[in-house]
Amino acid sequence: MKLINEDCLKAMAEMEDGCIDLTVTSPPYDNLRTYKDSLEWGEHIWKPVLEQLYRVAKAGGVVVWVVGDSTIKGSESGVSFRQALYAKECGFNLHDTMIYQKAQACFGSNNCYLQAFEYMFIFSKGKPNALNFIRDRANKRAGVESMGASGLSADGSKAKRIKKEMKAQGKRKNIWEYGVGGGKTGHPAVFPEKLANDHIISWSNEGDTVFDPFMGSGTTGVACKNLNRSFIGIEKVEEYFKIAEERINSLAL
Repeated sequence: MKLINEDCLKAMAEMEDGCIDLTVTSPPYDNLRTYKDSLEWGEHIWKPVLEQLYRVAKAGGVVVWVVGDSTIKGSESGVSFRQALYAKECGFNLHDTMIYQKAQACFGSNNCYLQAFEYMFIFSKGKPNALNFIRDRANKRAGVESMGASGLSADGSKAKRIKKEMKAQGKRKNIWEYGVGGGKTGHPAVFPEKLANDHIISWSNEGDTVFDPFMGSGTTGVACKNLNRSFIGIEKVEEYFKIAEERINSLAL
């Protein structure tokens, strides 16, 4: 566990190329929360962060970028989409666009439906090295012999069909539901530990190095310690850094 109390851009500039297997992070969300130290969030920060994340990622490394948009004068900002597209400009593949569905709808305009999700963009530096899919979706046709995929090939011919038996548990879909927040930590925007846990299982292996440049209260680090991963976390605000340090160090090895 390597915890750094510093501005993430300054600290990342000192990291070696290709040293990170997986990044799991949640940037400050269009200033939807008031953070200590008056962090002024904008593309002057997130663009170089994404550039540095590409540099420090190993070939086959993955970045999980959990983000939402603010609504300004009746229009969503769309910054999340601009971040995803810029990550592609940096060289990342947009491996998957996943949804963090909140069990409770948090807020919403009177002119819109209740806001109940955030994006979880999965960026990869080439084909991911680790693909440990979580299989906890009950198959209704478990044990039944299936002919596999049906339909037509690109040239219009019938696609090849392969007989296989449906397993009891199928691969999870890419919409994941969790309760909101992560308990009383003293940080204004904590994502659920289970969210970090499930991504770490999916996109890394035991012993890999996981990174969070916006460590906050240390949720990613807590999950890493529980899952036998190495962790590097950066947090600029000293108050939040101390919270993360205490949470992570209090866990038994």
